[in-house]
Amino acid sequence: MDPILLLKAAVMGVVEGLTEFLPISSTGHLIIVGDLIDFTGEKAKVFGIFIQTGAMLALIWEYRERLAGAVRGVRRDPRAQRFWINIAIAFTPAALLGYLFGSLIKLHLLKPVPVAIALIVGGLVILWVEAWHRRRYGERDLLGARRARVETVDDMGPADAFKLGCLQCLALIPGTSRSGATIIGGMVLGFSRRCATEFSFFLGIPTLMAAGAYSLYKQRHDLSLADLPTFAVGLVFAFVSALLCIRWLIRYVSTHDFTLFAWYRIGFGLVVLLTAYTGVVSWTA
Repeated sequence: MDPILLLKAAVMGVVEGLTEFLPISSTGHLIIVGDLIDFTGEKAKVFGIFIQTGAMLALIWEYRERLAGAVRGVRRDPRAQRFWINIAIAFTPAALLGYLFGSLIKLHLLKPVPVAIALIVGGLVILWVEAWHRRRYGERDLLGARRARVETVDDMGPADAFKLGCLQCLALIPGTSRSGATIIGGMVLGFSRRCATEFSFFLGIPTLMAAGAYSLYKQRHDLSLADLPTFAVGLVFAFVSALLCIRWLIRYVSTHDFTLFAWYRIGFGLVVLLTAYTGVVSWTA
């Protein structure tokens, strides 16, 4: 086992776990950090998709009681039935488009400069949505909970799920952020901030675990048992860091908006573009 390779896998795992549920694009960060530490190539792309499973396992663990209750009640509880139907509806658009255009996206957009542009554009969108949200709900009612059209995940209908599923398709563009597209999009659709955040969490479970399984299956001939330690290290570090991030984010959205993340996206994207323009960093073309 190469200790340097395992260290790089650990770094990538931490990056994945800390960025998966924040509206700053985990895929974008994995591409940029991977380029910086020379963790690139086809196996690295599969690795980046696979370790998202670690973040999803952390989410399942954190919400295990809620998910277990939904599984137990699927035959008799209308709320549980509606929950799974909404997840299935929201999952379908991105799964279909990802299947049709995934290879094209990998070929042209999995590079630092396009990611940086998407980070900046997404940051500007978040600033605009937050300004709109403040005008609509006021500074004192940060969550808009008393006036939100959809206050909790249990209040969602099939049409709400489909709209959020369509918004999740934007995340097929690396740097956009799956969490950002669904959380910020949910707020525009009239969801409370907490509801949009939690449904984004739940929707990520089938979306990212299916993406990881599909990627492993497609690239199975390029992988070997020698890759197992690297993938395992990335998975474990993604799990631990994601668990910490989930617990922090739920507390954060109770009293804060997403403006901080917008400015971070813009600043980070500008740094990548500036270093690419000046030649300080030789980013992958």
